[in-house]
Amino acid sequence: MDEDAGITKSRFEFWLRKALEWGQITTPESQQDVCLHLPELQEFLLQIYGALKHMNCADAIQKFPLIGQLLGRLCWNPFIIGYDECQKILMWCLCCLYSGEPQNPVELKANSWIQISLCRLLSLSGLGHHDSDINNFITTLGLASADYYQKLVENVVFSLVTELSRNWFNRFKSQQSISSRVRCLCLLCVPLINLTDVTPLLEALLSYHGGGSEDVLPCEFLEAVNEAILQRKISLSESAVVQLWLRHLPSLQKALLKNFESLISLQPGSLEEMTCLIKSSLLHRAACHPAIFRAIEEFFKNALLETDGAPEVMTVVQVFTRCFLQAYQENNEQHKFPLKAYFPHNPHSLLRAFLKHPSDLPATGLHQHLIHIAEMLKAIVETKCMRSYGNLFETWFLFIHFGEWADTAAEHLLVSKAESSDAMLWLLAFYYDPNDENQQRTQTMLEGKSVCEHLTTLSRTPTLSARDLQAAVNSKISRRQPATKELAVHLIISFLIFTANGHKIAREWIAHFAVTYEVLKVSSLLTRIAHRVSQLGVKYQRSVKLVNDLLQILKFVD
Repeated sequence: MDEDAGITKSRFEFWLRKALEWGQITTPESQQDVCLHLPELQEFLLQIYGALKHMNCADAIQKFPLIGQLLGRLCWNPFIIGYDECQKILMWCLCCLYSGEPQNPVELKANSWIQISLCRLLSLSGLGHHDSDINNFITTLGLASADYYQKLVENVVFSLVTELSRNWFNRFKSQQSISSRVRCLCLLCVPLINLTDVTPLLEALLSYHGGGSEDVLPCEFLEAVNEAILQRKISLSESAVVQLWLRHLPSLQKALLKNFESLISLQPGSLEEMTCLIKSSLLHRAACHPAIFRAIEEFFKNALLETDGAPEVMTVVQVFTRCFLQAYQENNEQHKFPLKAYFPHNPHSLLRAFLKHPSDLPATGLHQHLIHIAEMLKAIVETKCMRSYGNLFETWFLFIHFGEWADTAAEHLLVSKAESSDAMLWLLAFYYDPNDENQQRTQTMLEGKSVCEHLTTLSRTPTLSARDLQAAVNSKISRRQPATKELAVHLIISFLIFTANGHKIAREWIAHFAVTYEVLKVSSLLTRIAHRVSQLGVKYQRSVKLVNDLLQILKFVD
């Protein structure tokens, strides 16, 4: 035994004998004996801890062969773990015995026993609720049983959080020892993650950073916390969630994929619902950290590439961007990170132009701003440095983030009497197919202009019917390229919403399809219209009843 530390063989044997005696508490006298010895026992446990913290598991067992038996019996005694700091010191001692990298079956078995013992110390259900002697003891304290155990857990968690914040792990002699202790504490929390009282400890661990280059928090712990968050079983602070996703990319990817799948399944539908879904995930607020934002951007890029720019994916990108910018303005008042840090591959002048919202500009200024955006994009796309596919994609990807400008361009083509329609058509052609060469894009613009002129003519026809519009439009776009089809659908949506005849035709469609959808095979044009309607957003609230009615009908379209 360690004579210098005051841990003599006889003294160790004395406390082991006492632990054996107290394990058979049946009389008030034995209970009183425990209480009388508690201050002295706590002092002894501190001495044990002082010796253990300088040893690895093998050395500790060699030095104190019966240490497991002593600590194990003390951990199951409610009088001891309820006294002052005994519970915390017992946890420290168990952490010292834990092997961060077990080398043999003995150490593996010891680790398993330690985890069970540690769980025991924090468990709400395994502390002997059905022991009449223990309940009698709690009653003498003037407490209800539930209050006692809840307070006990709260005190232990508070103590551990305090020690973590004070960096008590620095008491150990090596970085390996520190990492081992932190990992042990994390693994202890895994079966207790869903307990509300353990939440402060989870947040303290997620905020803990050791001195080494590698993360000390085990993947099992990070994955378990992330899963509990995604299943809404726990609620952590925003800073803790950000720390989780910064430390563990797979957790961020899983959270993003789950949210993305929910958003896609919601379409066509309300943008307000999509916004609520994004905000409930905290992803838009976590994205205020550039590292998380870049990871989310990569996810969106891959989704767009794999779906060939599907309208549903474009909608998700646009709604997410709006939520992110709102969070950025709310939480980044001191601008720790400039917006350029989030969009490093794009000219800042173009980013500034996109950041202006159409609703914030007067009618005349809005038209000029659209032309300005078109000119900047065209200059960037046609410059020599844009011959790289990567540069072209980054420019188009930025445009997708701010797709409301494409909506505004389509609106102006149908309702504005101003000239410069070529600039608006170029914007829409680039929006739907950035890979077109100049000659192809020019052809797309010509076909788009033809559809636009036809719609403008139809808007002035007093006897126009829904069947007339469908027949005319189908004849115009049935043989066109995909980009032209999407551009035409965009123009048709603007026609339905912004012209009097458009409203009339939409209501006629609604009345007709509400009766005949069971037997009528509606053209795929209407399916694409549904996707475009879902992208229009709050800006079109004056037509929201019309849009919602149309969407209800389009839900029946194959």
